[in-house]
Amino acid sequence: MAIDQIELGRRIRQARESCGMTQDEVAEKLGVSRPIVVQIEQGKRPVSGIELQTLAYLFARDIRDLLADEFAEDDVVHALFRSHEDVGEDGVKQALRDCIALGHELTNLEDLLGISRATITVATYSHAFPRSRWEAIQIGEHVALEERRRLGLGSAALGDVSSLIEAQGIRTGTVSMPDSVSGLTISHPKVGPFIVINDRHSRERRRFSWCHEYAHVLLDKDTIGMVSRESERNELREVRANSFAANFLLPEEGVRQFVASLGKGAASRIHADIFDEAGVVAIDSRTDPATQEIQLYDVVQLAHSYGVSVPSTLYRLRNLKLVSEPEFERLRTMDSEGRSKRIASALGLETDGSLEQRGEFQRRFLALGLEALRREKISQAKFLQLAERVGVSQWIAQDLLVNAGIDDAEAQSVLLPE
Repeated sequence: MAIDQIELGRRIRQARESCGMTQDEVAEKLGVSRPIVVQIEQGKRPVSGIELQTLAYLFARDIRDLLADEFAEDDVVHALFRSHEDVGEDGVKQALRDCIALGHELTNLEDLLGISRATITVATYSHAFPRSRWEAIQIGEHVALEERRRLGLGSAALGDVSSLIEAQGIRTGTVSMPDSVSGLTISHPKVGPFIVINDRHSRERRRFSWCHEYAHVLLDKDTIGMVSRESERNELREVRANSFAANFLLPEEGVRQFVASLGKGAASRIHADIFDEAGVVAIDSRTDPATQEIQLYDVVQLAHSYGVSVPSTLYRLRNLKLVSEPEFERLRTMDSEGRSKRIASALGLETDGSLEQRGEFQRRFLALGLEALRREKISQAKFLQLAERVGVSQWIAQDLLVNAGIDDAEAQSVLLPE
């Protein structure tokens, strides 16, 4: 049964209050005066389709929720807004809106195309909440090892991390966020588990963020969502997630095998007692001085092989005691001088994106839109709107339609420049 104008106005007011927006803020976003917003909420003024789309975006709602027979006056997203009271101070609330809007669009496209995620169950790890940072580190390391075993990854590099996470039934996305925020994890009843990372960060940092947020999905099922910020990196949940990410990206066995393949990583002195029935034979061996020292070019190769940053690799080597504290400081100083980049260039190891494509989410999103358009589940105007949502201009999107062979000639004549 269709709702009337008064009920729609009441829902708009309730949704606005739930996400902590004022009537003045809504008026500014709609491009109208505050009295107009008051009239809308009182049901004295009709709402256009475009205005309703904007309001749904502002309130992090699916437009269908505002028009449904039953309306949930509060939901997990707004609870997340309240749990991070300062989200408006550094632009995080805007990022949350973008995340939820993308999540709703993805869900709608998958529903239209009959793609179900109901048969995919996200893994669960039951661990008591860590009581100390050391315990948080140990849990993160243990779960990373177990998850690699579960997925059959062994000690190999992860490849495209976002695709790996998607295969586990978790939606992924990228949006622009403040530099201090690396990512978000949201558990939404309609969107499902949803990981979004900051597309402004470097490729290596994005790969780490994917794994960090994946840890939150696996281990923090008691939370409605997480906002990962630099200012909160010492909190136990964040320490645990960072430990997981470091071990998931750079597994100990893989690191040791790689270092051994370079003829390094052995102790400077080795002693063993070999027993047979006649007695014990003592074996002592020494390596030549300095032959086991890991150099910056070794670190660069290891970092490239696993698709991580040189600083992250250095910390991993130090934690595994493959480099001493003085060696760690020496190598870190060399890296800070820009030598790692020059070594990578000389060795032909510049990042080519083969392990993680920055536009992977954008391409997957557009591909779903193209298929929905081809099946006449959405209009061409809706497709262009979706393309704009992920930063693709109308001209590029239109050219995509032409080359895909599903363009609308009439719309094309209007959109294409002379």
